[in-house]
Amino acid sequence: MKYILICFLSILSCKAQETPTEFSEAALNDTFVTLDGNSISFKEILQANKGKTLVIDVWASWCKDCIGGMPKVKSLQKANKEVTYLFLSLDKAQDAWKRGIKKYDVAGQHYFMQSGWKGPFGAFIQLDWIPRYMVVGPNGNIKLFKAIEADDKKIKEVL
Repeated sequence: MKYILICFLSILSCKAQETPTEFSEAALNDTFVTLDGNSISFKEILQANKGKTLVIDVWASWCKDCIGGMPKVKSLQKANKEVTYLFLSLDKAQDAWKRGIKKYDVAGQHYFMQSGWKGPFGAFIQLDWIPRYMVVGPNGNIKLFKAIEADDKKIKEVL
């Protein structure tokens, strides 16, 4: 009986890990680099896209899984033309990032994640693998926190 009570209390005390629906201040204040070399905060990126549904793709041109998934991204774009696509690059250098966009014909808004995997944005989204997809609603709230395939049914459900 004592064992059952301990198990029951353990289960009750475990707090289910909730996925965030809003970006942290640190993530919002993280800075990215635009294609023309200017710095922009994630908050400014969201403000510029206010009222739009966003699919965020964290990728890199050296990432085999990211490049292999690009046809799925292009299919998603074709099926959801009203959605805005943000590509956040984890390339090691900005010239490699820009070459990758051209080489793989990646259409959308592009930003270089200068703070990298462990920066404020990467830490907030618990970045441990790329590609990584997120969906943000027109109000700026996170509708889908994590997907690792562009054809994940959860992406299609929230779009």
